[in-house]
Amino acid sequence: MKPRVDKTEFGSITVEGTVFEHDVIIRPDGQVKKRKKKLSKEVYGTSHIISLQEAEYVWEQGAEPDRLIVGSGQYGNVALSPEAAVYLKRKGCPVELLPTPAVIDVWNEATGSAMGLFHVTC
Repeated sequence: MKPRVDKTEFGSITVEGTVFEHDVIIRPDGQVKKRKKKLSKEVYGTSHIISLQEAEYVWEQGAEPDRLIVGSGQYGNVALSPEAAVYLKRKGCPVELLPTPAVIDVWNEATGSAMGLFHVTC
């Protein structure tokens, strides 16, 4: 069962009443895990560009999700790298990327095996 995201504010996201003070991924099975930002930082020097390596990791964690919902930060500063976008498109996984406060409703209303990645700052 997909957990409900209650709210977000700069530096945190609240999922089913639990506050996380770091970026998270939410798997289709409901498990909330810390985002592995280093997979993107190693390539780009920032976690604001999602690398191919991170996209592959997220895809594998989602057990081939039917869509990826990305909270791009409080001010929308996160983007997919061109390689990550091509990879996910090739996998048939549409990506919805919106600022984190705006994407919460998209996540909470999602059906199917959606995977979430939420950046909680910038």
